[in-house]
Amino acid sequence: MAWIYLMIAGFGEMFGVLMINKFHSDRTLPSLLLLITGFTASFVFLALAMETLPMGLAYAVWTGIGASGGALFGMLLYGEPRDGKRIFFLSMIIAAVVGLKLVSP
Repeated sequence: MAWIYLMIAGFGEMFGVLMINKFHSDRTLPSLLLLITGFTASFVFLALAMETLPMGLAYAVWTGIGASGGALFGMLLYGEPRDGKRIFFLSMIIAAVVGLKLVSP
């Protein structure tokens, strides 16, 4: 169950990052509330995952999901560069997260 919590936490992180960009552009109360909701869910589920998983592992996977997801959504939704080098290094982050899962309890 801890890995499911960690995945939810990572997706909450990605959502929170997307809402930072939205709040930056429109400065409305709904976008602020969505931003707060995304990061709150992210931290709550990270804390739940860390009841079972080691802190270093949980944090590494959580940041990997959030960072790679934020970068991918930036490319897909906001026109950020999509060159081969960026995609290669994002793939390395994703591979590292999968690798940590495979070698962890």
